[in-house]
Amino acid sequence: MPENDANNEGLLARWKALPVDSVPKTVFVATALCLFCSMVVSAAAVSLRPIQEVNKLKDKQMNILQVAGLYEDGVNVREAFSAFEPRVVDLTTGTFTDQFDAASFDDRAAVSDPELSRALTEDPAGLGRQSNYSVVYLLNDAAGELDKVILPISGYGLWSTLYGFIALEEDGNSIFGLQFYDHAETPGLGAEVDNPRWKAMWPGKALRDESGELKITVAKGVPSPVMENHHIDALAGATLTSVGVDNLVRFWMGEEGFAPFLENLKAGGL
Repeated sequence: MPENDANNEGLLARWKALPVDSVPKTVFVATALCLFCSMVVSAAAVSLRPIQEVNKLKDKQMNILQVAGLYEDGVNVREAFSAFEPRVVDLTTGTFTDQFDAASFDDRAAVSDPELSRALTEDPAGLGRQSNYSVVYLLNDAAGELDKVILPISGYGLWSTLYGFIALEEDGNSIFGLQFYDHAETPGLGAEVDNPRWKAMWPGKALRDESGELKITVAKGVPSPVMENHHIDALAGATLTSVGVDNLVRFWMGEEGFAPFLENLKAGGL
């Protein structure tokens, strides 16, 4: 022990004798600072996670309120959102399922679960995988009759996957609104999907024609008279983002998406 103590004292003396700006002391201080900062960041991330989850949920609820036309400045988001009835839909059958809790089911997380999702062979929206289940939001009027249905949509644009909602009238065909809440498209170009003037083009448009064929389209140019009620002008200078929005809307409103559910909803077969 005395020999070890002497060796330790010798090492400590040599360490103290080193200049402050020596390489060993610089590396030691940098390493210690990095470890300390990483501990602080990790602790902050863990302690703030519940708050982040609450804010994430509030933002999602606010976007649903906005696309349904129910959001106003100062509104209590939680109270206003209570008017909606969330339900989980089995996309393979187009019917409701009670297998999951609609209040906590995470559509986006389910995509990464092989038991809850599937790989897409035909993938116009650029998703790669699709969850077999999705949460939809039903809004009833004062008489208790269905007023609107809010459906989640997603797909790849130019730089990112866009996540949003489309609101349909009770007929399941007339569009009330469309809104994206998460994307990384180019500011001033693809990010114009957030522009109120562009979003104002969607209300009143129809997904399908009288024969039931899916016609909704995002494209450049003046539409023919037969397509006028199904046409949304493409974003200026953002061709690929516009194509992405066209693809994702048509995908989710088609047979691989919510078409079977909307058909059952219209027929009252749920």
